[in-house]
Amino acid sequence: MPETTNDGSFILYDLKVEVIKPRGEHVCSHTVGDYFLLRGEQLSIPEGQFSIYSLAALMPHLTVHQRELNENDWMMTDDIIACPDPHCGGLFMITRTNKTVIRRSDTSVVPKDAKDRRALIPRLVYPNGIKAG
Repeated sequence: MPETTNDGSFILYDLKVEVIKPRGEHVCSHTVGDYFLLRGEQLSIPEGQFSIYSLAALMPHLTVHQRELNENDWMMTDDIIACPDPHCGGLFMITRTNKTVIRRSDTSVVPKDAKDRRALIPRLVYPNGIKAG
């Protein structure tokens, strides 16, 4: 069950994503030990480099691993992700490090109790004055 607070905040795990020993040979620019950190919405690469293609493959997993999961959820144990290049043996390990408290007001302007969220989207007006939607 996700941790809840009464002050409009929520908890996310901080993550470390590291290049680990490959299964086979690296053909991409991965170096074992290279890593990046994710704290809340902020990603940092302290040293080395990280391929944007690998990052794109990892992105869907990151927000899931930041959140509390049911112990039976397969995402609790599937924390090693393969490089998206089918010819590369690169592997990436996602590790939860700390917990960070995030204030909802710092991440969204949409009211939690908004009934019709579509009404919050401003109507688009094109330069020629024609309204969209």
